[in-house]
Amino acid sequence: MAAVFPANQVIVVGGGLGGMSAANQVVECGGKTVLLDKSSFCGGNSTKATSGINGAGTKTQKNKGIPDNAEIFIADTLKGGAKKPELAKVLCANSAADVDWLVEKFDLDLSLVARLGGHSQPRTHRGAERFPGMTITYALIQMLEKVAEKTDRARIITKAEVFKLILNGKAVVGCEYRKAGAVHKEFGPVIFASGGFGADFGSDSLLAQYRPDLLHLPTTNGEHCTGDAIKMGEAIGATTTDLEWVQVHPTGLVKPDDPDAKVKFLAAEALRGVGGLVLDANGKRFANELGRRDYVTGEMWKSKPPFRLCLNKAAADEIIWHAKHYTGRGVMKFYESGAALAKDMGVPLQTLVDTHQAHYDAAKKTEKDPDGGKWPAYPSGKSWDEASGKTGSGKKFYHNVIDGSKVATEPFYVAIITPVIHYCMGGLECTVLGECITTAGVIPGLYVAGEAAGGIHGNNRLGGNSLLDCVVFGRVSGKAAVKYTFGAGDKFRLCPSPLELKELVK
Repeated sequence: MAAVFPANQVIVVGGGLGGMSAANQVVECGGKTVLLDKSSFCGGNSTKATSGINGAGTKTQKNKGIPDNAEIFIADTLKGGAKKPELAKVLCANSAADVDWLVEKFDLDLSLVARLGGHSQPRTHRGAERFPGMTITYALIQMLEKVAEKTDRARIITKAEVFKLILNGKAVVGCEYRKAGAVHKEFGPVIFASGGFGADFGSDSLLAQYRPDLLHLPTTNGEHCTGDAIKMGEAIGATTTDLEWVQVHPTGLVKPDDPDAKVKFLAAEALRGVGGLVLDANGKRFANELGRRDYVTGEMWKSKPPFRLCLNKAAADEIIWHAKHYTGRGVMKFYESGAALAKDMGVPLQTLVDTHQAHYDAAKKTEKDPDGGKWPAYPSGKSWDEASGKTGSGKKFYHNVIDGSKVATEPFYVAIITPVIHYCMGGLECTVLGECITTAGVIPGLYVAGEAAGGIHGNNRLGGNSLLDCVVFGRVSGKAAVKYTFGAGDKFRLCPSPLELKELVK
């Protein structure tokens, strides 16, 4: 390929975590890269990710004595909705090394671990402060910015809207983009990492085409998420998969003074992981808070809104940065007592007492007899929890529970929540190396990572797997693309591989 045209760089389209993982990986492998982002700054939706990044068998888990491994994680991911074992295996088997890569190469704090819905082990990593998506993505952006500033191995171009791929026969050899009213070209293999289509609300949108039933819902996606990569890939014959599978997240945050806002903040799934309870308008539980996202959303459709996510003091203290951040943004409220909460909800205090007592009793019975109970549990076994058990997905894991006698005087952090368009499972079909394909086989020179890719998660993505998907397939596609530019036997290698990215930018 390199003999046919000058392929002295890898083009990365999209500056979120998928694109930044790919670009940093290209540089780490001794290649050069140019990253194009249509927004005025990099980060994308990745910076909004609030719960963390999954890893099974990480150094953090080992230090905490958590008995997790890739096999357990693969089983959870397949049970959670993934349909392609070969892609799930790449995602999960690379997770420990890739989380450790973030910690070691970018000096990130990922020392806290939570168990999210659908996971049988605590494996969702975050730091002590701020949102993990923000801290992880910014660390990789800052590294690439330093590489661009101090070497010729990277360039970052913002306000660059890629709209067309350039072909040489069946191979992708570059792309065209618009910037400041002019059209520009870059040459090299292309990695699409430009996100999904969760804000594609126009009449010709992918949402209108595949999920018109969701067009009325709010979204957590930025306005840049219009499925550009999918549309450009389809234009050259790339196959797509699972475009009808759009994840509706149960916990979009409603701002009381702007309840109809189309774009909503997302309540981190970790808020439920630390013990948050979901209540209906009557102050009663109706679902397993740690069930799959599609399940919790489905139970909300059957129940009476408005819905509230309630954290007692112990739960809130475990994730206090989030709670205070949301409160400052006006999407969460602090109540000095359960009595004050009941008054604001317009329900009897006794209802909240009974709800918490029943939850507490189920937790204590589970401690004594983990395999007992009359209800089917999620992900397997039996459950003592009637509220969720009646839905067929009984609660099995409990954290920071309080008994009913404490409710009247217990302080709470509470948010009103609503289902929101959150994540597109579908996208461009790819191989285990992140290569895009047609019905005839691999498209030379075209790769995909992150939400633009399809088939990684099947019909439902587990929390914490989106940031992981970005890093794993960003790195996988970055390695594959840079190897492609080097040619057979590294004949066209341009630079030596740095021992450390940090060494390049000293």
